[in-house]
Amino acid sequence: MDRALQPGGGGVVMQAKALLKAGRGWALVFPLTLFLMIFYLAPIVLMVITSLSQAGETEGLSWSQYAEFFGDGFNLKVLWDTVWLGTQTTIVCLLLGYPLALLHSRTRPGNWRSILTFLIVLPLLTSAVVRTFAWIVILGRQGVINSALLSLSIIEEPLRLLSTHHGVIAALSQIQMPLMILPLIASMARLDPNLEAASASLGSPAWRTFWRITFPLTLPGIIAGSMLVFSASVSSFVTPSVIGGGRLMFMPMYIYQQAVSLFNYPFAATISTVLLITVLAVVTLLSSLGSLTRSYTRT
Repeated sequence: MDRALQPGGGGVVMQAKALLKAGRGWALVFPLTLFLMIFYLAPIVLMVITSLSQAGETEGLSWSQYAEFFGDGFNLKVLWDTVWLGTQTTIVCLLLGYPLALLHSRTRPGNWRSILTFLIVLPLLTSAVVRTFAWIVILGRQGVINSALLSLSIIEEPLRLLSTHHGVIAALSQIQMPLMILPLIASMARLDPNLEAASASLGSPAWRTFWRITFPLTLPGIIAGSMLVFSASVSSFVTPSVIGGGRLMFMPMYIYQQAVSLFNYPFAATISTVLLITVLAVVTLLSSLGSLTRSYTRT
């Protein structure tokens, strides 16, 4: 008699079913894996190989492009400005997005929460180009901000808000804000309201309850939102180019200039590789912090 039909043979049947499910799982994952390898991994490998090629007609691979990049102070300044832009945008999104996410979590399910959710997701429903040009209307010399300040007699002449670092931060923060708020909302949705009630019943003030309970338990959402906002900010091309007006140089614009204007593809690939490694390093650091916070929330 087959062992699967004998008493105690159910374990073999379960193992067979598990193997079949695993095989089906691989069959479902394989198309996506193949797609990513062809259209994502392969271009990255080609980019790295191109960055190692020498300019001109010289054959062979070398580190000359990287030596040129790190040997020029201008290139290092562009890299630092890009990282600093992403860091500032992330901080602004966190400071403005956390209270909004907290308000969303404290709002009872109903019409008001639906309206608030719509307002949070609204920036994602329009193109980044449209939102960027809307900020030109806001920050221009005849824009909303300058017109309001002039009408209130706060300033005597229009301020230069476009083509400034702070203008780029303001526009990027509004565009990337949902990437910070949505992970925070998901993190706050898992909070047990009984914890705050127990803290209040023990006489703890609201600020201490926030710093000792709410904030630590929402650190995974903060880390996830920071990863998304930073990665999207440092790789953004349209907003820094339009709001910066060509006066501010960041890594995406630098890559475009070298590849499209100067046709220096090896150096453009080098800049892209440096930017990719920088973003991966920051994401890895934040991911390690996220694993620490997850272990903290389990204790």
